Amino acid sequence: MKDNGNDRVCLAASRRVREPSSPEELVRAVLDEKMEAITTVLCNSHGARSNLYEDVMAMVERSLLAIALRRNDFVKCRAADYLGINRNTFQKKVLKYGLDKEGR
Repeated sequence: MKDNGNDRVCLAASRRVREPSSPEELVRAVLDEKMEAITTVLCNSHGARSNLYEDVMAMVERSLLAIALRRNDFVKCRAADYLGINRNTFQKKVLKYGLDKEGR
């Protein structure tokens, strides 16, 4: 059977989704795609109890804390305000993830 490219075009068109209408939709679409890949990599298929939720949430939390620190020149008070969390809570999380050593 000769492939003239039409089948691929039709298949690609059928997979298209509508363009996001807001920044929130765009972020959600990108996040969904990336989370699908992340969960595939982390998924435990050996029948043991999965820690997938805890692992992913820790990665997200650590990334947010690191971003907040970088965007606020490693000033913890400002980074906590940036995330909208209490500075003591922020400090505990920074220590938990070993981020207190970065930026020095």
